Amino acid sequence: MRKSTDKILTFTMALWKRFRLLNLTCRPFYRSSSVCIRRKISENISSKPKASTDAKSTTDHLIYTDTHFALKESLNKIIGQEINPYVDEWEKAGQFPAHKIFKILGNAGFLGVTKPIEYGGLGLDFSYSVAVSEELGNIRCGGVPMAIGVQTDMATPALARFGSPELKEAFLVPTISGDKVCCLGVSEVGAGSDVASIMTEAVRKGDEFVINGGKMWTTNGIQADWMCLLANTSDGPPHKNKSLICLPMNLPGIHIARKINKIGMWSSDTAEVFFDDVRVPCKNVIGQEGMGFTYQMLQFQEERLWGVANVLTAMDNVIQETIQYTRQRKIFKQPVLHHQSVHFRLAELATEVELLRSLLHRATALYIKGNDVTKLASMAKLKAGRLVREVGDSCLQYWGGMGFTSEVLVSRFYRDSRLMSIGAGADEVMLSIICKYMDTLPRK
Repeated sequence: MRKSTDKILTFTMALWKRFRLLNLTCRPFYRSSSVCIRRKISENISSKPKASTDAKSTTDHLIYTDTHFALKESLNKIIGQEINPYVDEWEKAGQFPAHKIFKILGNAGFLGVTKPIEYGGLGLDFSYSVAVSEELGNIRCGGVPMAIGVQTDMATPALARFGSPELKEAFLVPTISGDKVCCLGVSEVGAGSDVASIMTEAVRKGDEFVINGGKMWTTNGIQADWMCLLANTSDGPPHKNKSLICLPMNLPGIHIARKINKIGMWSSDTAEVFFDDVRVPCKNVIGQEGMGFTYQMLQFQEERLWGVANVLTAMDNVIQETIQYTRQRKIFKQPVLHHQSVHFRLAELATEVELLRSLLHRATALYIKGNDVTKLASMAKLKAGRLVREVGDSCLQYWGGMGFTSEVLVSRFYRDSRLMSIGAGADEVMLSIICKYMDTLPRK
């Protein structure tokens, strides 16, 4: 297995080097010349096998090129060899070995797909992050992909965009390489979707901030080496008094109060964290002091699109496994699948998944061209949160008693996917954002 994994890493690193070479000579990658540059990259790797996840010609895809599919293929092999064989074990343990898995992914370049080349990333546009997220949906649980997403697209975007060179060297570089695990400290007991209501304070004393407060629902919190912390750093309006701070988790005064037990996402560790007079240098502030709320809001477009991409493949897999099972399972001497209510319902669900995929890819295509896709991202997030519940509930029903066990994918998906309507902004928040863009939200 190790030899096979080494081959995957060798292939991916070779691909990575080509990305770096082309980006050094043809930057900036994300601007108007991106189509031409991506075509050049595709020609360079055209001899590589295409991803098994899509047998169609990539030239007909809205946003993906041969490069995207080569990345997906390489990641799929790592998932098959280094992750999926151990998922059941991690689910029972209530935690997966983040440092080990992140190091494997970091060595292969998957933790810095959109991050700057000079800090170890691939320097690619957000469509590549979406492709990676879709492929991570092949992991047979929701907890591990979510933990990876926190590392790549939730705790590090602001640092990559606005952080000082010193902060990037100290925190971003080892995070991209997989040497450090990070977490995001935003939600609190009284402030989940309402980010403006956080109470954690960072009071300036000399050249340090003294932090007091706590964070809740902190994914990766048990294993994290550092936290991207949102805290109140001054008086003033809620959207102008907050800062993002790179906070090492080994500082005196940081207490992991408890590991939170959840109804789903078992393999992802979730912590409640308290801060008691924690001192951190003021230079650890990401970007401009007081801009933390704005930075956090800016990355929500990517965070929500990433989450949508991740559940698409998972829904495809649940539907396909349900089809296979209902072909074999018989009731009243005929396969369950032969009942019209069953195969019609599965057709409806597959159609809904494809519609959501089209919305995701359209929003991504617009986003990488520089458009504000907050409305479309919110619509996609809302639809994904509701559709995963429909898919999970309907498919579990067709598995009968077996679906009520913990032995099959559908039951794990049923409990893991419920978070989609809560995390990264609840359904009701998405509706409010959509109404705001439709100018139907009542004014105060």
